[in-house]
Amino acid sequence: MKIVVAPDSYKGSLSATEVAHTIKIAIQTSGDHEVITKPMADGGEGTIEAILSATSGERVQLSTVGPLGNSIETSYAIVNQTIAVIETAMHAGLYQVPDEKRNPDLTTTYGMGQAIVDALDRGCQQIIIGLGGSATNDGGLGLLQALGLKAFDTNGNRLDKFGDDLLHTDSVQLDDLDPRLQDVDFRIACDVDNPLCGELGASTIYGPQKGASSEQIRLYDEALHKFANLIEAQLSNNWQQTAGAGAAGGLGFAFLTLGAKLESGASLIAEAIHLEQSIETADLIFTGEGQSDEQTLYGKAPGFVADTGNKYNKPTILLSGSLGGNTARLREQFAGCFSIVNKPLSLAECMENTSTLLKEQTMQIMTLIQAMKEDR
Repeated sequence: MKIVVAPDSYKGSLSATEVAHTIKIAIQTSGDHEVITKPMADGGEGTIEAILSATSGERVQLSTVGPLGNSIETSYAIVNQTIAVIETAMHAGLYQVPDEKRNPDLTTTYGMGQAIVDALDRGCQQIIIGLGGSATNDGGLGLLQALGLKAFDTNGNRLDKFGDDLLHTDSVQLDDLDPRLQDVDFRIACDVDNPLCGELGASTIYGPQKGASSEQIRLYDEALHKFANLIEAQLSNNWQQTAGAGAAGGLGFAFLTLGAKLESGASLIAEAIHLEQSIETADLIFTGEGQSDEQTLYGKAPGFVADTGNKYNKPTILLSGSLGGNTARLREQFAGCFSIVNKPLSLAECMENTSTLLKEQTMQIMTLIQAMKEDR
């Protein structure tokens, strides 16, 4: 059989690449099968690794300003020499900020802008951005400053690049934005539809996980609205209510002002790794993630893989760390839904033995499939 293995990561345990490799080894142990691995992501952590694992791209190492303003060593990917893939989490990621330091006043997206400038310097004509996992709520103030925007307070003093500076922004100047931005095709992997401000906006919905207090949420909601009004007045457009403008603390809005398109993260990554072409000629598909429930069907990578499989009448097996919620709903899209947990185990034991459990369950599934084929 020709089998496509296209899982997302098991967060906290295995990357998507590691999951795909483990499943592949188990399948090959079970018989003589052609296995094609296509590690997936939806725009969050692991996006670059998934693309590099399935393409001939290269990783570009560079130093940028991290979410707390310190210099960090990080990277992005270049595919086909002209397409840059930049992951927000690697330049302004929540995981980079210890719990005790999480405060939107102290974080910035400046490093994202630096990575974009580096990609422009290397001649990239298309830039794919994974928006997931940010530590920021600055509306892209830092990002845009790295690209040439200037911000000023009520006294005309030039402001810095942090969230606290957004709270004091009274005017902006766009004249010095890098002119090369006009010729770049920005594609943004975004799987949330929040507007910039309001009850469903960036500050209200995502501010708490980034350390924002109730008062900060109110202040940032007002500041984002004012900041957006300043930019929109100069560009004669309105993006604040656009679905996804509130993604990544308002980074979605900033990219919209640069002419970007906000797209399904899983769909964009699948296109980049040519997933559909592999599925079209496959006999069977494996996918999975750390924890699956009915939300898996709404924009997450395994749900997208199943949709693509169903398009070509190819059975898709969901093999995840755990299953929850309405599993009957999952079975409507997947040919089979399995957890890797095969006996009573603590969460710590599951996390410690993920690779072994995954391999064993894959082999069990393949044994069943082989028995069914022999009975025909």
